[in-house]
Amino acid sequence: MERLQQELQLDRQTKSKKWRWAFTVLFAVAVVYGFWLYVQSTPASGQPIYELGKVSKGDIRVTVSATGTLQPTNEVEVGSELSGKIDEVLVDYNDRVEVGQLLAKLNTDKLEAQVLQSKASLKVAEAGVLEAEATLQEAEAQYLRLQNIRKMSAGKLPSQADLLAAQASMQRAQAAKQTAVAQVEQAKASLEQYLTDIKKSAIVSPINGIVLIRSIEVGQTVAASMTAPVLFTLAEDLTKMELQVDVDEADVGLVEAGQRASFTVDAYPNQKFPATIKQVRFGSESTDGVVTYTTLLEVDNPDLKLRPGMTATSDILVKERLNTLMIPIAATRFTPELLGDGQEVQDKSVLDSLMPRPRSGSNMTVKKESVPQGYQRVWRLNQGLPEALLVKTGESSGRMVEVLEGELAEGGELIVGVEVPLQ
Repeated sequence: MERLQQELQLDRQTKSKKWRWAFTVLFAVAVVYGFWLYVQSTPASGQPIYELGKVSKGDIRVTVSATGTLQPTNEVEVGSELSGKIDEVLVDYNDRVEVGQLLAKLNTDKLEAQVLQSKASLKVAEAGVLEAEATLQEAEAQYLRLQNIRKMSAGKLPSQADLLAAQASMQRAQAAKQTAVAQVEQAKASLEQYLTDIKKSAIVSPINGIVLIRSIEVGQTVAASMTAPVLFTLAEDLTKMELQVDVDEADVGLVEAGQRASFTVDAYPNQKFPATIKQVRFGSESTDGVVTYTTLLEVDNPDLKLRPGMTATSDILVKERLNTLMIPIAATRFTPELLGDGQEVQDKSVLDSLMPRPRSGSNMTVKKESVPQGYQRVWRLNQGLPEALLVKTGESSGRMVEVLEGELAEGGELIVGVEVPLQ
């Protein structure tokens, strides 16, 4: 019995050792297989890893960027032709005003006194006319009387000298009357001037709009000397605005009236506002040697989000290609280096290390060939090696470029970059 138990115990130990050996072998096989898969999936040291871009169809939009400021379509500065103290200010910032609405009023005490003085001067002048008329009538009567006496006396009386003196008195009386009449007109004009100044003391709105700037306070003295001081700045209609941008001379040939555009402002960085080119001015402006041309864009502002003076960055759509075949522009900039005797990668410069090189031992050499005018060379992978293709390109959006001719189809892939691991 004891012998049987020993044999069973020995048998169990033998089986346990076999299982441990089997597990060890299987684990080793798994490790070796995993390492083999890793080696197969990892490029050999020094072999290029190509980055590919897709040939696709889509829309290409060519834009010109320019910056500028928003302005009202019609901005009016309201000033005063008179000097004086401000008695009343009836509107404030952002108030809506209508044509003829009273905005402010100057003190008119001095003007009213001048009006009274002018009225008195007018009455004096009118009295002077009456006096001159009476004097003239008297002189005319005296002259006629002397003429009649001379006729009756057959020219003996009065003397010729007396007759000439009477005639001169009559003429002086006529001149005095004309002077008196002129003085009346002068007094009337002076009175009318002061009455007009009183009207001008009331500052009224010339347009329907909004008060953008109020430059005065009650009690402030306004001095109108050479130019009229600006009291208010009004905007006619902020639902229609104007964006004034400066287009670089290199781009102005592409920009014309009627083109669509969009722009952003710092206040709403995630929102694009539409606009339309209204005018491209012929006159240039030069700042620090940079020549630009002022361009005006029409902007709708129905919700009044946009405000005068905001800085805007605009993109003007100058060309558009819809549903066209296109490739990444990086594909047109990629060029493999000429491969020769297989120098060490680390012996190359950083720029050279970015260029593709064939697998070790390959005798493939990329030859430089002339490219027809208007065409560009792009590269695709053929059995793991770069293969050149000629394409004719069109418009570019800066990221994608239009393909006009070439052996490319939607869905294809082109080399846009490469990474060469160091050996």
